[in-house]
Amino acid sequence: MTFLKEVVLTNQEAQVIFGKHDEHLRLLEDLLGIEIFARGNIVKLKGEPLRVEKAQKTFDNLRNRVHRMKYLSPQDIFDAMPEDEQDLTSVKKQVSKHPFNISDAIIIGSKKDVIYPRSPRQRAYIKAIRKYSLTVGIGPAGTGKTYLAVALAIESLRKGLYNKVILTRPALEAGERLGFLPGDLEEKIKPYLQPIYDALFDLLKYEEIKRWSERKIIEIIPLAYMRGRTLNDAFIILDEAQNTTAEQMKMFLTRLGTNSKAVVTGDTTQIDLPLSYNTSGLIICEKVLTSVNGVKFVYFNEKDVVRHPLVKKIIKAYETHQKNYGRKDTSLKSTEKNPS
Repeated sequence: MTFLKEVVLTNQEAQVIFGKHDEHLRLLEDLLGIEIFARGNIVKLKGEPLRVEKAQKTFDNLRNRVHRMKYLSPQDIFDAMPEDEQDLTSVKKQVSKHPFNISDAIIIGSKKDVIYPRSPRQRAYIKAIRKYSLTVGIGPAGTGKTYLAVALAIESLRKGLYNKVILTRPALEAGERLGFLPGDLEEKIKPYLQPIYDALFDLLKYEEIKRWSERKIIEIIPLAYMRGRTLNDAFIILDEAQNTTAEQMKMFLTRLGTNSKAVVTGDTTQIDLPLSYNTSGLIICEKVLTSVNGVKFVYFNEKDVVRHPLVKKIIKAYETHQKNYGRKDTSLKSTEKNPS
C-alpha cells in the first residue's frame, strides 16, 4: 500500500534541508526508500506507510537542526533519521550504494560546496580531526594536509561548533625577523602566510573572508603572535610545523582553551630551521605525544599526493636521497661546474 504525506516548510528550512540542486532530498530518498517530491517549500513523501512515517520524523528532526545551524552535511542528514534497529540494516545497504561515504564529506556551502577525500589516508585524516582534540598530519606537500584542515575548520564554524578559526605558521623560512621587514604587519606577514590564504580563497568567497576577518572570526597570524593567548571555542591550525622550534611548538600546544581543537601539519623532510637548532619542534612533538590520549598522528606519503603525477616521483627521489645522506648534505645545492 502506498501512502502520501505532505510536509510544509518555511523558505529558510527548505533552502537548507533541500541542499544544493536538491542533493539532500536525493540522499533521503536513497536512505529512506521512498519518493520525495518538492514544489516551493512543500514536500510530498510517497511510499510504504512505515517508511513515510519515518521520513516525516526525519524532516521534523531536520527542521530542529536548521534552527541551530545554517548548513547541513550528509552526516547531519543521516543523524536526523530516527534510530530504528529494525530498519538499520537496509539503511546501511542504501548508504553503501551512495557514491560517497556519508561520514567523509566536508560541507563548505560557499565557493566550494562539498569536498571529498581523495585517498584512504585523507579519509582517515578527516575522521581523526573530527574525533580528536589534537591531530597531527605529517607528510609531503600536496597531500591535502592544510587544505582539508582549513575546510573542516570552515565546516565546524558554519555548524556553530566553534566561535573562531585561527590559522598560523612560523615566519622563519626566509631567516628574517619581521621587525626588519618594510611595511605594516599585514604586508610583512602575508608572503609567509600566502598558502593559507590560497586555501581560504579556494574554499570561500572574497566577501565572506573579508567579513569574517574584520570580525576576527577568522584570524591569520604568524606563530610568534600566539604567545600569551588562551584560545577558547576555537579551531586552530598550525601549518609548516616542521619549522617550529621545540619552544614554539610547546607554546602553541599550550594555547588550547576550553572547547578548542587544534590541527598541526608539517613535513619533516622539508625543515628550513638553521642547523644551529638541535631539531624541529614537530619531530619532538612526535616523540613526546605519540602515546598521549586525545592526540592522533596521521602519516601521508607520496602515494597521497594529489598534484601533478611527476610530483610523487620527485618527492620519492628526495626522500631516498635524504635517507642516504641526511639533512646536512649539501651536494644538491648545485650540480654546475665552477666556470674558471
